[in-house]
Amino acid sequence: MAEQRRGGVQSVDRAFELLEVLAEAGGELALSEIAAGSSLPLPTIHRLVRTLVHRGYVRQLPSRRYALGPRLINLGERASGRLGDWARPWLTDLVEALGETTNLSMIDGHRATYVAQVPSRHSMRMFTEVGRRVHLHCTGVGKALLAQRGDDQVLALLRRTGMPAQTTHTIVDPETLLAQIRQIRQLGYAVDDGEQEIGVRCIAVPVPGDTGSYAISVSGPTARMTAELVDRAVPLLRTAAEGLSADLSDVRPSA
Repeated sequence: MAEQRRGGVQSVDRAFELLEVLAEAGGELALSEIAAGSSLPLPTIHRLVRTLVHRGYVRQLPSRRYALGPRLINLGERASGRLGDWARPWLTDLVEALGETTNLSMIDGHRATYVAQVPSRHSMRMFTEVGRRVHLHCTGVGKALLAQRGDDQVLALLRRTGMPAQTTHTIVDPETLLAQIRQIRQLGYAVDDGEQEIGVRCIAVPVPGDTGSYAISVSGPTARMTAELVDRAVPLLRTAAEGLSADLSDVRPSA
């Protein structure tokens, strides 16, 4: 951790740590819960939270719990727009090669959020809209994002959020899903086969990088998402994910 923070501004680093703790918990925590989820002493948390509340990045609820504030919305929308601009050429190439809808998703607290999309030209296609938040346990992108985390993190997250059944195919047992997550790590891609919506198949791969925050997917009706198409899709998705990762690395500041 010290190596990662070398050369940075400690107070800024700590403020972002608090925001990330809140985000990972679903956006709302008591002060004691923030302290339990961070590596910071309570007096430091008090000072940082007061500053973040004053700036509108955190708000205090009537219950005296703290939640992510409204000023983050504008930042998130602008960042999402820029991320979509970087991803769109890669997603477009995938649509032209595979003929099905492609998406870029990112982890957002306990869910995955679609942040960019290029739709299929078919009249019958996926209509998942940008900005939609979905469960991690029953979607291709969600499982690809979970696979970038350790077993303990995966189980803790699943037990905290629950695993509601979206269809009769949804995996609702944490240990069963964890076994699948381990297989996803070996294969390098995840499949949602009617687990989020009946009749829809989705293939997703993680975007490599130090954050483990993004995944690219292709999805469509099961009748068109054949085994042959899946075999063609996986290497193309990996190429797109690696290309997007390189693009994102180019815009990150050097250490």
